[in-house]
Amino acid sequence: MFPIESGQINPECRIIPHLSAPRWFDSQRSTENRQNTLSEYFSALINLPRKISCCVHILNFFKVRPDDLNPSTANHPRKPETFLMPKDSKKIATDITGPIILQTYRVIADYEKNSTTEMAMKVGDIVDVVEKSESGWWFCQQKNKRGWVPAAYLEPMDSPDEAEDQEPNYAGELYVVRKGYTAAQEDEISMKEGETVEVIHKLLDGWWVVRKEEMTGYYPSMYLQKAGEENVTENSQLRNKAAPPRRSSIGNIKSIHNQSRKQISQETYRRNSVKYIQSRKKLKNKILTKPSIIEETNENDEPKPVIPPRPSKDLILIRCSESTKKKMQ
Repeated sequence: MFPIESGQINPECRIIPHLSAPRWFDSQRSTENRQNTLSEYFSALINLPRKISCCVHILNFFKVRPDDLNPSTANHPRKPETFLMPKDSKKIATDITGPIILQTYRVIADYEKNSTTEMAMKVGDIVDVVEKSESGWWFCQQKNKRGWVPAAYLEPMDSPDEAEDQEPNYAGELYVVRKGYTAAQEDEISMKEGETVEVIHKLLDGWWVVRKEEMTGYYPSMYLQKAGEENVTENSQLRNKAAPPRRSSIGNIKSIHNQSRKQISQETYRRNSVKYIQSRKKLKNKILTKPSIIEETNENDEPKPVIPPRPSKDLILIRCSESTKKKMQ
C-alpha cells in the first residue's frame, strides 16, 4: 500500500519500521526481550503519518477480539495458530478468514536437510506445522528448531485424514508450465516451459496429477502457474528449491499412509480422464449439430410467424383437469 514509505522505490525513504525476526528459544529472557521489541515496534508504527497508522490493516490488527477480553487461563492454555499458505503471497490477507489450530504431525522417515532453511528430522519425531505451502514444502517447528520439510515425510498423529487431499476434479483447471521437467518415474509426465495443462488432482505432497490431451501423470506443482494469472512472487526461501520428494517414494511399512490411506492409481486417473473428455466432446458435437430455426422475413423485412411442424402420427394423450385447460387456453 505504501511503496515509498516502505522503501520499495528508494530504501532511504523508508519510514515504516522493521520488525526483527523472532528468536525461537525456550527461555524466559528471550520472551521478555521479544515483548520489549514488539512494544517498541508498535509504538513506532502508531506514530507514523495518519494515512499509515489509520489504514485498514493496522486498524484490523488492533481490533479487540473476544480472546482479548477473556484471556485464556493457565488451566486452558491457548494453542498456537497456523494458516495454509497459497502460492500467491498477495492473496494471503484476503484468503485468511480466521486462525486454524496448529496441527501436529509424526515423521515417518529420516530426513537430512540440504540447506540452512530446512530442518532435519528423525523417524518418530513429533513436529508442529506452521505453514503449508502448495509446493509440498511445509514450514515446521520442533522445540527450538524450525525450517522447511517435505510434506511427504509427515503424517497426521492419529489416523490418515482423507479430507486432507482434495477430491479429483476431472473437469480440470488450466495451468501454464513455468518450468520444464523430465519425468523420472513411469507415472510422471514430461512437460516444457510454456505448455498448457489441466490439473485434475491437487495433492499435498506437491505433486499434482495433470492431463495433457488424453495423457495423465504427476507433475511438480511448484513448476505450474494458474492460467491468466500474473507471475507469482514466491517466498524467497522456496524460490530456489527443487521439487520435494513424492509421498509414494518414502519407504516406511509402518506408516499410516501405507496401511489405510486411499490411493488412486494412474490407470484410474487415465480412464476417468478419457471418459470425461469423450463426454465433453459428445456434448460439444450435440450443440454444434443441433438444428437452428432460421427466421424468415417478408417483403417489408418483417419476420414471418414461425409455423410449428406438423405433429407425428404417434400422439400422446395427456389427461388434465378443467382448471389446467383454462390456463392453457
